[in-house]
Amino acid sequence: MIEINNFAKEKEFLICIDSDGSAIDTMTEKHQKAFGPEAVKVWGLESVKDIFLKKWDKVNLYSNTRGINRFKGLVKTFNALKVEGHDLPEITKIQQWVETSSELSNPALKREIEKSKNKEELILALQWSQQVNQKISELEKDIKKVFKGVKKSLIKISFKADIAVVSSANQEALLDEWESYNLQEHVKIILGQEAGSKADNIKDLKQKGYKTKNILMIGDAPGDLRAAETNDVSFYPIIPTEEEQSWSVFLEQTAAQFFAGNYREKYEDKLIKKFKFILK
Repeated sequence: MIEINNFAKEKEFLICIDSDGSAIDTMTEKHQKAFGPEAVKVWGLESVKDIFLKKWDKVNLYSNTRGINRFKGLVKTFNALKVEGHDLPEITKIQQWVETSSELSNPALKREIEKSKNKEELILALQWSQQVNQKISELEKDIKKVFKGVKKSLIKISFKADIAVVSSANQEALLDEWESYNLQEHVKIILGQEAGSKADNIKDLKQKGYKTKNILMIGDAPGDLRAAETNDVSFYPIIPTEEEQSWSVFLEQTAAQFFAGNYREKYEDKLIKKFKFILK
């Protein structure tokens, strides 16, 4: 799979697609079997395990911060529980890094650890993130996790559009999943958290020569919408709990509307309003 520096525009249209929770039904599983439980282990939160995991799911799956970067989600969950009066370990250094770093990934965290004097908190964050990646790699690969309609949509749109996976997930896991489910053959590039934010990735791809009106972002989280808005490109929501219906509508109607230039003016606003209502 090519890197963004070697990416070259081939078609007039560009469609960016989020992975977890949008194309593949792995988002909930990853949070409930890897992200949350591994945080409990690393920070010794057994005494508040149930409360922590419930808050973790709320922050990362069932609110307007759905799909947030893992490190931002960690800080947000800890701070929310502290506000509620729970006694949790200190994560000030982690929060400072999250708020100031231009890249939130394991490689970036390793670089921060190398130059920091008080690095204990950061080491724990890296340990947690690495354990999460390991746990995710052990999750069962099942073709049924790919939402119905995704592969047909990829095949259909690939005739007219360059397709990019734009995700905040770990790059190695993304490559493994898209290859395991035989989806990678239909996309031109796969970009994970190591490549930067979704907004930055769309910006970089946009600069390859696509007209703004010819770019569409498909995603299931507010962060996907914000990335699209930042770049003034169109957004198609995969509605949580209605994923297969969303892909069916995209396959049968939206793709054609987008290629015809009608989607943004006639349909986008209504879909985004529904999306925001569900995740408010």
